[in-house]
Amino acid sequence: MGRIFIPTDETFPHTADAVVIGGGIVGVATAFWLSRAGLNTVVVEMRDGLSTLTTSESIESFRAQFTEPYMSELAVASIEMFENFATVIGIPDYDIALRHQGYLFVTDDPEMSASVKAAVEKHHTLGVTDSEFLTGDEARKRFPYLSDSVAAGSFRQRDGWLSAHEATQGFAKGCDAQFLVRTKATAVLRDGQGVCAVETDRGTVATRTVVNAAGPFAGEIGRMVGLYLPLEPVRRQKVFLSRQPLVPQGAPLTIDLVRDTYWRPETGGAYVAWVDPDEPVAERPSEHPSTNPYFAAIVLEKLIPITPFWEKVAMNLKKADVHPSAGYYVYTPDDQPLIGPVEEVPGFYLNCGYWAGVMLSPAAGKRIADLVTGEIDPRDNPLRLSRYEEGIVVEGDSFLRGRR
Repeated sequence: MGRIFIPTDETFPHTADAVVIGGGIVGVATAFWLSRAGLNTVVVEMRDGLSTLTTSESIESFRAQFTEPYMSELAVASIEMFENFATVIGIPDYDIALRHQGYLFVTDDPEMSASVKAAVEKHHTLGVTDSEFLTGDEARKRFPYLSDSVAAGSFRQRDGWLSAHEATQGFAKGCDAQFLVRTKATAVLRDGQGVCAVETDRGTVATRTVVNAAGPFAGEIGRMVGLYLPLEPVRRQKVFLSRQPLVPQGAPLTIDLVRDTYWRPETGGAYVAWVDPDEPVAERPSEHPSTNPYFAAIVLEKLIPITPFWEKVAMNLKKADVHPSAGYYVYTPDDQPLIGPVEEVPGFYLNCGYWAGVMLSPAAGKRIADLVTGEIDPRDNPLRLSRYEEGIVVEGDSFLRGRR
């Protein structure tokens, strides 16, 4: 079982086969697979616990509805791991509260119907054959809370959500890695062979393999080895509304493609959010990103055209039931993650650049481990950093990326 602790002078590990910088779900899943591959693995996390920054501020969902082949590949593999999580981590009956309530994308713009249908056709081409195109009438028949204005939608029942906290803890418990919390990486040291150590505010870990899984701070870690990674952290806010009896608790995660808003039921209430396409890039990401005091009102107003019951919710909402929070999406030039070794810095690996980190984390972590151990040739990894210079980018247009 992995050990999560605040290291002292006596317990600090001074050597490791691999060091992962970042203790969100992506970093912890990476450590899980590295440890399972037989590597003595150490994770350094600057905060008090694992998955307490961006992971905890997600809506903890997963989907296979992607139009980018490489994103779809990671998503499908990750969902299979989530569905068989107890077996994957080797802990019988371990529960991550997985719910297959589906993802429903809808539009009230008739001109978008063709693009929604094309997206479903692309899903099928990529092997996700249970994604469905719905006309407006079909969508309303299945989901009566939708407004008469809905023109089209796409739906996949096996999409859904889970407890990202329990998944992160499960990855940690299911391996032999050491997780150092309240331990901040301050430098990545190099010698003539490549990386040779990670310096922290509690001590130095000698290693020949370093994985940058630092989420919104991955750019800062990259600069420690002279890399200027093409990463753009952008604040993303959400609101948990507690005690909302008007919210249908059996509904899927419902996304308005015109207004970039979405909601899903959660423990008698709901999560609501808006992926603001005009939110600026955070030049200096914070551990404590601020929230807009008017954000809940803005989102609720945007939800009403597609799902009118939100108007009654808004009218009866009490301040005590509104719980805002914020984290980050991290974008790359093609809105796909950076995964794999960096040729210019031997021993330095990337697993960062996610706007969909929770849902892709299991398979992405496995890929890093396979690259480190040689199970995968770096040339067979299409999400490598050098793809931009090589001109091998395969772009897509998946919905709800938050970019136009």
